[in-house]
Amino acid sequence: MKDRAGKAGLLYHEKKYFEDGSFREFKIWRVPQSPDKPHEFKYSFVYIVNDQRVIGYDNAEGRGDHRHYGDKEYPYEFQSLEKLWQDFASDVMKWREGKR
Repeated sequence: MKDRAGKAGLLYHEKKYFEDGSFREFKIWRVPQSPDKPHEFKYSFVYIVNDQRVIGYDNAEGRGDHRHYGDKEYPYEFQSLEKLWQDFASDVMKWREGKR
């Protein structure tokens, strides 16, 4: 989906707060295919605790698909939006259960 100016369009945005004040936020945009984004999606999935990103999956400009877990960054192999959601949800669950 593109806006009238031909720019990428936001497809999905959700922000959910947990009882402890932490939250998760998803943003997904449809973008033109590029070497950085061969799957035609730009995304940012984050889990924030005490104003700190502790988990993140994104494909920021020039960096390709990658994953943040704690203070470390790892490459991430994007397969589908469904798989991305499953991987992110699994990491959030592990973090919340203290299985870091």
